Amino acid sequence: KLAPKTCYLILKYMKEIAAECKHGQVKFSVIHSGTHVWPHSGPSNCRLRAHLGLVIPDVTDDERLEIRIADGYASWKEGQFLIIDDSFEHEVWYRKKNGGIRLILLIDMWHPDLSKDQREAISPLINRNQNHSTIFTVSGIVDQISDQDLIK
Repeated sequence: KLAPKTCYLILKYMKEIAAECKHGQVKFSVIHSGTHVWPHSGPSNCRLRAHLGLVIPDVTDDERLEIRIADGYASWKEGQFLIIDDSFEHEVWYRKKNGGIRLILLIDMWHPDLSKDQREAISPLINRNQNHSTIFTVSGIVDQISDQDLIK
């Protein structure tokens, strides 16, 4: 109900690879300055996780907004995808003076090396969110995002 256009676009353009991915989710991820998401990894390498930058604050040299994946580091850019294999250990830092939110759309999708038969043979992922991760919603930040921000 909160993101009908997003759901429509995922179902229209990414139904087979994302909406039907039994090992994934599509969700918004919001973090505030001062956040450190501790090292963790996804449950399997049968999927890739796309991060679409929606609201990405600029940071200065003495500030930090980045993700570590294994031994490498990356950051997000508005309107661009950062695609990772989240079965590798990764963690996130966001430190900015007077920082706003960082908002991305996470889209899990089947790993492109898997055949259709292999995807069908994989059991659905049991929802582990109670103890192992957090689902972020847009309900608390809707007033901070204008339609123009989402249309860019």
